[in-house]
Amino acid sequence: MESNRQRKIAQIIQEDFSELFRKQAADSSKQFLITVSEVKVSADLGIAKIYLSIFPQKYRDGIMKEIEANKSQYRNYMGQKMRSQIRVIPQLNFYLDTTLDDVERIDKELKGEGDNPIL
Repeated sequence: MESNRQRKIAQIIQEDFSELFRKQAADSSKQFLITVSEVKVSADLGIAKIYLSIFPQKYRDGIMKEIEANKSQYRNYMGQKMRSQIRVIPQLNFYLDTTLDDVERIDKELKGEGDNPIL
Protein backbone atom coordinates (compact mmCIF):
# COMPACT_ATOMS: atom_id res chain seq x y z
CA MET A 1 0.00 0.00 0.00
CA GLU A 2 1.29 3.42 -0.93
CA SER A 3 2.06 5.92 1.80
CA ASN A 4 0.93 9.54 1.66
CA ARG A 5 4.55 10.54 1.04
CA GLN A 6 4.81 8.21 -1.97
CA ARG A 7 1.57 9.58 -3.44
CA LYS A 8 2.67 13.18 -2.89
CA ILE A 9 6.06 12.63 -4.56
CA ALA A 10 4.40 10.73 -7.44
CA GLN A 11 1.92 13.56 -7.97
CA ILE A 12 4.68 16.19 -8.03
CA ILE A 13 6.70 14.14 -10.54
CA GLN A 14 3.62 13.62 -12.72
CA GLU A 15 2.74 17.32 -12.75
CA ASP A 16 6.32 18.44 -13.44
CA PHE A 17 6.89 15.96 -16.26
CA SER A 18 3.47 16.67 -17.79
CA GLU A 19 4.40 20.34 -18.02
CA LEU A 20 7.92 19.58 -19.33
CA PHE A 21 6.68 17.22 -22.05
CA ARG A 22 3.90 19.65 -23.03
CA LYS A 23 6.50 22.39 -23.56
CA GLN A 24 8.80 20.05 -25.51
CA ALA A 25 5.93 18.98 -27.79
CA ALA A 26 4.96 22.61 -28.39
CA ASP A 27 8.56 23.53 -29.30
CA SER A 28 8.96 20.56 -31.65
CA SER A 29 8.39 20.69 -35.40
CA LYS A 30 6.57 17.34 -35.17
CA GLN A 31 2.98 17.20 -34.02
CA PHE A 32 2.83 14.78 -31.08
CA LEU A 33 1.43 14.48 -27.59
CA ILE A 34 3.05 12.93 -24.54
CA THR A 35 0.84 12.27 -21.54
CA VAL A 36 2.15 11.13 -18.17
CA SER A 37 -0.55 8.60 -17.39
CA GLU A 38 0.81 7.33 -14.07
CA VAL A 39 3.77 7.59 -11.71
CA LYS A 40 4.62 4.96 -9.12
CA VAL A 41 7.27 5.64 -6.48
CA SER A 42 8.98 2.86 -4.51
CA ALA A 43 8.55 2.69 -0.73
CA ASP A 44 12.07 4.04 -0.15
CA LEU A 45 11.43 6.87 -2.66
CA GLY A 46 14.49 5.69 -4.61
CA ILE A 47 12.79 4.69 -7.86
CA ALA A 48 10.05 6.41 -9.85
CA LYS A 49 8.29 4.48 -12.61
CA ILE A 50 6.83 6.94 -15.10
CA TYR A 51 4.25 5.66 -17.58
CA LEU A 52 3.86 7.65 -20.81
CA SER A 53 1.21 7.64 -23.52
CA ILE A 54 2.56 8.94 -26.83
CA PHE A 55 0.39 9.87 -29.81
CA PRO A 56 0.54 9.38 -32.73
CA GLN A 57 1.97 5.88 -32.60
CA LYS A 58 4.53 6.47 -35.36
CA TYR A 59 6.64 8.66 -33.03
CA ARG A 60 6.66 6.32 -30.02
CA ASP A 61 9.92 4.48 -30.64
CA GLY A 62 11.89 7.62 -31.46
CA ILE A 63 10.51 9.59 -28.53
CA MET A 64 11.12 6.74 -26.06
CA LYS A 65 14.72 6.39 -27.29
CA GLU A 66 15.23 10.14 -26.90
CA ILE A 67 13.75 10.10 -23.39
CA GLU A 68 15.99 7.16 -22.38
CA ALA A 69 19.04 8.96 -23.81
CA ASN A 70 18.21 12.08 -21.76
CA LYS A 71 17.26 10.30 -18.54
CA SER A 72 20.11 11.86 -16.55
CA GLN A 73 19.08 15.35 -17.68
CA TYR A 74 15.49 14.65 -16.62
CA ARG A 75 16.71 13.49 -13.21
CA ASN A 76 18.74 16.68 -12.89
CA TYR A 77 15.62 18.66 -13.83
CA MET A 78 13.70 16.87 -11.08
CA GLY A 79 16.52 17.62 -8.65
CA GLN A 80 16.18 21.33 -9.38
CA LYS A 81 12.40 21.22 -8.96
CA MET A 82 12.26 19.02 -5.84
CA ARG A 83 15.45 19.85 -3.92
CA SER A 84 13.55 21.47 -1.04
CA GLN A 85 11.00 18.64 -0.76
CA ILE A 86 13.09 15.47 -0.87
CA ARG A 87 16.64 14.48 0.08
CA VAL A 88 17.35 11.91 -2.62
CA ILE A 89 16.04 12.35 -6.14
CA PRO A 90 14.59 9.04 -7.34
CA GLN A 91 16.03 7.09 -10.24
CA LEU A 92 13.67 7.58 -13.19
CA ASN A 93 12.39 4.66 -15.24
CA PHE A 94 10.18 5.45 -18.22
CA TYR A 95 7.65 2.99 -19.63
CA LEU A 96 5.30 3.16 -22.58
CA ASP A 97 1.66 2.96 -21.47
CA THR A 98 -0.34 1.13 -24.13
CA THR A 99 -3.55 0.85 -22.12
CA LEU A 100 -5.56 2.99 -24.54
CA ASP A 101 -4.29 0.93 -27.49
CA ASP A 102 -5.41 -2.23 -25.74
CA VAL A 103 -8.85 -0.77 -25.05
CA GLU A 104 -9.20 0.30 -28.68
CA ARG A 105 -8.09 -3.13 -29.94
CA ILE A 106 -10.53 -4.95 -27.64
CA ASP A 107 -13.34 -2.59 -28.63
CA LYS A 108 -12.71 -3.28 -32.32
CA GLU A 109 -12.63 -7.03 -31.72
CA LEU A 110 -15.90 -6.90 -29.80
CA LYS A 111 -17.50 -5.00 -32.67
CA GLY A 112 -16.16 -7.55 -35.15
CA GLU A 113 -13.88 -5.05 -36.88
CA GLY A 114 -10.60 -6.64 -35.79
CA ASP A 115 -8.50 -9.30 -37.48
CA ASN A 116 -9.89 -12.02 -35.21
CA PRO A 117 -13.61 -11.45 -34.62
CA ILE A 118 -14.86 -13.17 -31.49
CA LEU A 119 -18.33 -14.02 -32.82
